[in-house]
Amino acid sequence: MFKSGFVAVIGRPNSGKSTLINALLGQKVTITSHHPNTTRNAIRAILTTEKFQAILVDTPGIHKPEGVLGTELNAIASDSTQSVDIVIFCLPANEKVGKGDNFITRSITSLSGAKRFCVVTKIDTTSKDQVLTALTQASQLAIDNGFTWDEIIPLSAIKGEQLWILNDLFEKYLPEGPHYYPEEAIVDMEIEDRISELIREATILGTLQELPHSIAVSINEISESDEKKVIAVDATIYVERDSQKGIIIGKAGSNIKKIGSAVRPALEQILGKKVFLTLQVSIASNWQKDPKALRKFGIVRD
Repeated sequence: MFKSGFVAVIGRPNSGKSTLINALLGQKVTITSHHPNTTRNAIRAILTTEKFQAILVDTPGIHKPEGVLGTELNAIASDSTQSVDIVIFCLPANEKVGKGDNFITRSITSLSGAKRFCVVTKIDTTSKDQVLTALTQASQLAIDNGFTWDEIIPLSAIKGEQLWILNDLFEKYLPEGPHYYPEEAIVDMEIEDRISELIREATILGTLQELPHSIAVSINEISESDEKKVIAVDATIYVERDSQKGIIIGKAGSNIKKIGSAVRPALEQILGKKVFLTLQVSIASNWQKDPKALRKFGIVRD
């Protein structure tokens, strides 16, 4: 009996959602950084074994929005919890439970048709006593909101500790169903979107995470050489102010060259060929507050 279904991975910003999904897949399918709200869209990663197929939906961190972008990210995360079979709520062991955790837990109270797991993440970053405290707080969090978790799992995605428990639980709780995706599929995402996300991640890291929310990436063109040995990728990195543009470019273009060098191996891995990458930097003033710009950059509700 083969099982399959959809698993929403939710939590406040920087709670380890994307890192968890990458660890479960055994490879990078969603970008990460230490800065909150790196994820901007609901990304479907596909975990397929001989016994089940779990479609893991990586969602933006739910938070108190401060503008159009924040409101849109919350809406994407909220929409992604509808009609799923399992909800995984990530709660970092190295941080205190706060109002944000309570808000998110309250938001899934009505999802009685889905199994609700609380994954206590980052257990490798703190003491055993703090992990025990986090487990107690996780249990109380659900009780305070009128339900109990179907499962509470402490784990470390970075070190791979206890990831096998989630695999066993997917096999246990997912309903009987078909292969929604081919066995070789790992992510339901257009190649242009994967490329733009990797460039955005490299830009965030390459600017020491000074400008994470101000960065957006648009792919202008992807073309293949006549010999089909090289793929040319032309992309534009957008920021909101001229000073930010200078940070990304760097002195005599040094920083943007480093960004290109950093991301090229990842692009070559997913494209399977050598990549000739061209990066420009442009200004889109206050794009985070512009619904048209959010649509242009793909940050919209389906």
